[in-house]
Amino acid sequence: MRDAVQVRRAFWVLWVSVLVVKLLIAARLPLFVDEAFYWQEGQHPAAAYSDLPGLTAWLTRLGVSLGENTFALRLPFLLIGAGVPLLMVHVASREFGAKVGWQAGLLTLLLPLAGTAGLMALPDAAMAMATLLCLDAGARLLRQVSAEAALELAAGLALGALCHYRFIAVIVVGFIALLLLQDGRRALRDVRVMVAIAFGASAWAPLVAWNLDNADAGLRFQLVDRHPWSFHADGVLFIAVQALLVTPLLFAAMAVAARRGLTCASTVSRYFALFGTGVVAGFFALGFFADTERVSFHWPLPGYLALMPLVPAVLASWPPAWRRATVWLAAIGLVANLGYYVAVSNAKWREASAAEKWYPANFAGWQPLADAVRARLETMPPDTRVVADNFKIGAELGFALGDARIAVLDHPINQKHGRAPQLRLWGLHTDGRVQWSEAPVLLVVGATEVKYRDLLDRYHALCAMVGPLPAPQVLNVDHGRQRFMLFALPGAPAPGPCTTPSMAWVDVPVADARVGNAFDVRGWAFKDGAGLAGLEVTLDGEVVAQASYGQRFDGLQRVWPRSNDPQHPNVGFEAKVDLSGRDIRPGRHWLGLRLLGRDGSVEAWAEQPIEIAR
Repeated sequence: MRDAVQVRRAFWVLWVSVLVVKLLIAARLPLFVDEAFYWQEGQHPAAAYSDLPGLTAWLTRLGVSLGENTFALRLPFLLIGAGVPLLMVHVASREFGAKVGWQAGLLTLLLPLAGTAGLMALPDAAMAMATLLCLDAGARLLRQVSAEAALELAAGLALGALCHYRFIAVIVVGFIALLLLQDGRRALRDVRVMVAIAFGASAWAPLVAWNLDNADAGLRFQLVDRHPWSFHADGVLFIAVQALLVTPLLFAAMAVAARRGLTCASTVSRYFALFGTGVVAGFFALGFFADTERVSFHWPLPGYLALMPLVPAVLASWPPAWRRATVWLAAIGLVANLGYYVAVSNAKWREASAAEKWYPANFAGWQPLADAVRARLETMPPDTRVVADNFKIGAELGFALGDARIAVLDHPINQKHGRAPQLRLWGLHTDGRVQWSEAPVLLVVGATEVKYRDLLDRYHALCAMVGPLPAPQVLNVDHGRQRFMLFALPGAPAPGPCTTPSMAWVDVPVADARVGNAFDVRGWAFKDGAGLAGLEVTLDGEVVAQASYGQRFDGLQRVWPRSNDPQHPNVGFEAKVDLSGRDIRPGRHWLGLRLLGRDGSVEAWAEQPIEIAR
């Protein structure tokens, strides 16, 4: 009893501490792209949407009813996330005793994927809650069918159906687990359970109706379009990635718990083991054929939650040193995950990571962009409308400006992320100038949302939609890792060839090169439709050299055959930078370009880091 009291105290201390930290982070963390789109969905109430059932959008609507800020938006999700470990305590305590219950709750808090649940306005927290409700109901039904257990099952199934398509995996695995157990088959034959299952199935009706009305667009995206459905060997990385995310010793304890549970005499233990193993193994197998471009590391969380009530018994059989190491390693993992969000919330850290692969692009640049848009609108006619070139900008600007109806042009990422059908349903998809009449438009373009080799084609696609592009206002966030362009479009497009923003590349020095006080800068640059008059070399934003522009540089038109810069192939440049006499300290600096167009445009190019040695 004394041990149970100590574990209970430890749980409540950790529960309060984690919740306070998450509340503080949620108040400072920039809005993630998906959160912004879910907010936009919440501003267009519906039973279901192209990418998700309705619950996530409804929760965002509830959140912003308390205040128009990111903290209020996330508050319902934070509260649901805080309830997940509490429900785990309830489930494990009833099945295995109070001490095991508090231990399972404590480990759930320390599990990084569960401990951070609800920090952002995403479906995962509610889906974790739905999973535990179904798991608890299944365990109760194995002992004795009752109206209360059937009602809990119905609630869990309905909640999960309103969360995500991915909850289908929980339903399928849970049903198979019950079928494999004699007591489970008995429970499934009970009319009360049948009614509960029917109620849960009915909760899918809005999503089914949406797909029937929209040529199965949502279902096709989730199950077909986003997945290659061809074997790729990198699925084997699943084990290493999951072991790292769960933390290695806790992952090992779950594996042992699953093995023991599958052969345990206890029906409930076998049920938990079958449920957890089926979900995790299923996603492992899926990883060899499914989408690898988007985040999927959180998918197995329902399986880990099912195994968690079995883990305390495994840890009890380990030496004390291993038990302590498991808990401390899990705590370090939780702190590391929370620490990542703290770092992402810091503008200086985001800027420092601009040249790294892990740069958090989907968190970065939205507030500076909103400020720039507000400032530019003040210089334009009052009837100017804002148009975004992709759904990310439309949603993020919409939240910042309080306008959920910003029109969006056709863009590859609208299709890639399954948001194009929803934009069309809202009437927010626009074909461009043909729909704008003579109204002035501020077009906001994300230059870093397509691969660089496809960027010129994207500019030409914009020309086809809106006409030749005027001189842009360039916004380089974090040294240009996030790059936006604002185009003030007049009432009617100017005649002439497609005029685009400039394209450039620095060949020498390469990124992170070590240079001295004097060094050469070489590369190429061009500007379709107008050409460049010249360019300047900058260091940390200050001009340090004038480049010699117009040198012959063959081959670019083979890469971009539609390029119409009149100066091809004389688009190379060279500059000699001499830092002697300048107050520039050794260490890391940012090398950039200022591209001077013949049309009067001045565009700051993205910067790259170099090391200056003395």
